[in-house]
Amino acid sequence: MNKENTMTPRVKEILGWYASDNAGVLSNLRRLLCSGNLAGTGKLVILPVDQGFEHGPARSFAINPPAYDPRYHFELAIESGCNAYAAPLGFLAAAAADFAGRVPLILKLNNSDSLLKSANPSPAVTGSVKDALQMGCAAVGYTIYPGSVFRNEMYENLREISQEAREYGLPTVVWSYPRGENLSKDGETAVDVVSYAAQIACQLGAHIVKVKPPTAHIELADAKKVYDKQGIQIATLRERISHIIQSSFNGRRIVIFSGGETKADDQELLSEIRELALGGSFGSIMGRNAFQRERAKAVKLLESIQAIYKEHA
Repeated sequence: MNKENTMTPRVKEILGWYASDNAGVLSNLRRLLCSGNLAGTGKLVILPVDQGFEHGPARSFAINPPAYDPRYHFELAIESGCNAYAAPLGFLAAAAADFAGRVPLILKLNNSDSLLKSANPSPAVTGSVKDALQMGCAAVGYTIYPGSVFRNEMYENLREISQEAREYGLPTVVWSYPRGENLSKDGETAVDVVSYAAQIACQLGAHIVKVKPPTAHIELADAKKVYDKQGIQIATLRERISHIIQSSFNGRRIVIFSGGETKADDQELLSEIRELALGGSFGSIMGRNAFQRERAKAVKLLESIQAIYKEHA
């Protein structure tokens, strides 16, 4: 039986959290949750490839030259059994027709570029809901930077885009990355700040939230008082992940975690994934740690990650 035609109790439970959405949104959430090797588990492993836009081609692909080709990433996502493949307009449009229907697609609708150095990022809108519909995408993605002085514009754009996407049955995946002149570098991944960023994404209507794995650092003095008084456990990564999930409507929103910069040691990376899974993560959205490895090694790594999430589903 086709995986996309199955419905498990766990998928049914998750879809129940989004009961106020229309049938189109629920159908596409189900499509994401019932695709790939993790179909039906309620877990997601997504391949995101926006780094060419965000960081530049050489920084992104020179370490594994086949990855310069947009088709490479479709093939990697399909071969490794990912739930979905996410990328900006150009990378998807270059090969979407060749791989139509073989893996759910997520069109990332805004992007930053590293040519502008600023403590307050302001990403440009680079795609549209219409583009996503024309390529048969299952969802749209959008990045916000809580803490940036340009957050009002980002939040307003997200509200308008997500409203339009909902009308056409597309869920929204929100990359929520705290940045801004009032945050320290350590503060961008501090547990209080990451949990705040996840909450903001949920409040803005995200169906799926993407954040970075948090450290035990607490950035905000007022937050530290509460963490200490209430005895919130954040010593281990799994405890911090559990806190992020709790902060996302008490676990009633799908929250996935980024893979970050490339880690050469597979076991180190898999140990982190295991901690994410034990903390209740809904999955991982991993780009550089996948496509910057030689293809066979990348497939093996992604399958190992999926096996961990399946074990803890």
